[in-house]
Amino acid sequence: MSIWGKAKAKAEELLGRAEEVYGEAHGDAAAQLDGEARRLEAEAEEEAADRRADGERPAPGGEHPPTGS
Repeated sequence: MSIWGKAKAKAEELLGRAEEVYGEAHGDAAAQLDGEARRLEAEAEEEAADRRADGERPAPGGEHPPTGS
């Protein structure tokens, strides 16, 4: 992942966390859930990019490796 991709993923993660905290502070369950979803998606995107850069297999639930049938 390029430096810009990492910066974008980190920004999305921080925006998600901010929205999550806003939802918690104001009793807004929808904002809290939206923020959590945004944060988790950004974390997963960054982790997957790091795995690809390291040449590792994708995490479970991601892309499936070919089977030896």
